[in-house]
Amino acid sequence: MTQPPSPGNTYAASGVSIEAGDRAIELMKGYVESARRPEMIGGIGGFAGLFDASALKAYTRPLLASSADGVGTKVAIAQAMDKHDTIGFDLVGMLVDDLVVCGAEPWFLTDYIATGRVVPERVAAIVKGIAEACVEAGCALIGGETAEHPGLLEPDEYDVAGSTTGVVEAERLLGPGRVRPGDVVVAMRASGLHSNGYSLVRHVLLGSAGWQLDRHVDELGRTLGEELLEPTRIYAKACLALAGETATHAMSHITGGGLAANLARVMPEELSATLDRSTWTPQPVFDLVRRVGQVPQPDLEQTLNCGVGMVALVAPDDADDAIRVLDRHGVSAWVAGGVAAGDGSVHLVGQHPGW
Repeated sequence: MTQPPSPGNTYAASGVSIEAGDRAIELMKGYVESARRPEMIGGIGGFAGLFDASALKAYTRPLLASSADGVGTKVAIAQAMDKHDTIGFDLVGMLVDDLVVCGAEPWFLTDYIATGRVVPERVAAIVKGIAEACVEAGCALIGGETAEHPGLLEPDEYDVAGSTTGVVEAERLLGPGRVRPGDVVVAMRASGLHSNGYSLVRHVLLGSAGWQLDRHVDELGRTLGEELLEPTRIYAKACLALAGETATHAMSHITGGGLAANLARVMPEELSATLDRSTWTPQPVFDLVRRVGQVPQPDLEQTLNCGVGMVALVAPDDADDAIRVLDRHGVSAWVAGGVAAGDGSVHLVGQHPGW
């Protein structure tokens, strides 16, 4: 008996939907369009993003700065809560604030979203957050890629990453070479956990303690999930203003590794910095992780930002002006310590109030 002809294998049968990808692009177009700069050429849909670099002619010696990063396991919280429009702030914050520490202005950003199944509304929500964060950072979202990986990722799983490029005048480059004895350490308050240390946080609160994301936590004043999804603060515009209006010598973005290790990255070998924990109270979520998980303070401080998302090393005479500039841009800041002769190390002394 003759068998009916096989319908054959198709791309859709393998788990990839071209139509869903096209729908996602249609939904995200408006968000991408909102994250433009005048130098951006063309729009979404090209093979490459274009950016007019004519502005480099105004520089004496322009240095291009580039950064690539992701969001880490914070995406697992967004997926569990089915809320995807804030994770873009975490991505953009990780990218542009790594650039700005050297004094570079972020010009443009590209993103990469890998998912087990393209759900157009979900992809559009992710891009919406990225675009809104780009506007807040002052950079253009000039392109990106959404890749469908059935069999590699579960249908509702995704990961996000990106890269950004900026520029700084060579003579205004910030870093260890500018740091001087007597400089003060200006700390800038974090919005929360930002996007680092989530493996520890998830292990402690969701794993060992067995808490649910919808659990209302009195210390936090909201549910655990809402706290864990608090978007990363973007410091780019505030830090560029700080560098332009004060004698700022170096900055450090407090990400993986914590406060001491990241500040040490911009310390010259012959100097050391000392920070006094008593000058600030970390947000309740940090103490919650510490107490519930019985996490030793050294381990906590090597993993989480503990309430400080960015620091600047500023000439002592400009400390008050630095705090005023940051306050004008909505960033709470304070003098947390100082710089003296040493060996390139960073020391935390004292204790946080109430700890």
